[in-house]
Amino acid sequence: MGEIKLSTEGIRYIALFEKLTGAAVKDCIIDDGRIIYVIKAGDMGAAIGRKGDHINRMKKTVDKQIDLVEYSDEPGVFIKNAFSPVTVKSVNITSRNNKRLAYVEVSNKDKGLAIGRNGKNIEKVKLVAKRHHDIDDVILQ
Repeated sequence: MGEIKLSTEGIRYIALFEKLTGAAVKDCIIDDGRIIYVIKAGDMGAAIGRKGDHINRMKKTVDKQIDLVEYSDEPGVFIKNAFSPVTVKSVNITSRNNKRLAYVEVSNKDKGLAIGRNGKNIEKVKLVAKRHHDIDDVILQ
């Protein structure tokens, strides 16, 4: 894993999120009108809150879309978490031409959700996979 640099704005968003939810945040990425939080493993329940109370309060406070990804030291598990709520059948990580690639298999009915509108979901997964596990590309199968 490379060194993660946080902007001042990112640090402020982390502090606000941790204060509102009680969940520990490992990373915060501000990306095109949304905030992507990487949550410490095991803290996803606290981040969401009962009936979504915590995450909804956070969305109202910052007036942005919020995506949550539960962290894992295992790259395959981390990528599965990043695709949530899409059901991932398998993740194969290989190296080719000095690049780490993750081949992700999802069912045909979930492909649209995995890609997301204008490719937003797959871009989120690529961004966090690169940042946390040095995976150069994520390819849907």
